[in-house]
Amino acid sequence: MPDPSSQPTPEGREASHGPSTWIEALLAIASSRAELIRLEAKDAARKGSNKAARVIAAILCITFGWSLLLAGGIGALSILAGWPWFWTALAIGAIHIIVAAILLRKSSGATTPFFPVTRAEFQRDREWIENLQKNPKSNA
Repeated sequence: MPDPSSQPTPEGREASHGPSTWIEALLAIASSRAELIRLEAKDAARKGSNKAARVIAAILCITFGWSLLLAGGIGALSILAGWPWFWTALAIGAIHIIVAAILLRKSSGATTPFFPVTRAEFQRDREWIENLQKNPKSNA
């Protein structure tokens, strides 16, 4: 009677319960983890670019606010508002600084940790390996 472990598999390879199955299992785990890291890295890059865009917008608002403080149009606005020109310049500059502060605060808020699914999978892998080491199964 032939040994069932040496029966050919549909792929044409012989099935074995030796190190090659462990190697294949480890390679499959590594491959799936690499794909998971790739997907989460893509998500992290998207989140990082969104945060960078907010920081750039804040810097532009600060620059624009500073430029408004020096702009010649402040004189025209002060005449329309009936305020002295320096109060108009300070008000417009303050508005832009407040907008910049709001953008910076929003970009530095609490964020979710990167790679949450990968971390969870690595933790499960660690627990699985620990259980395997504690309760080794015999091949007999």
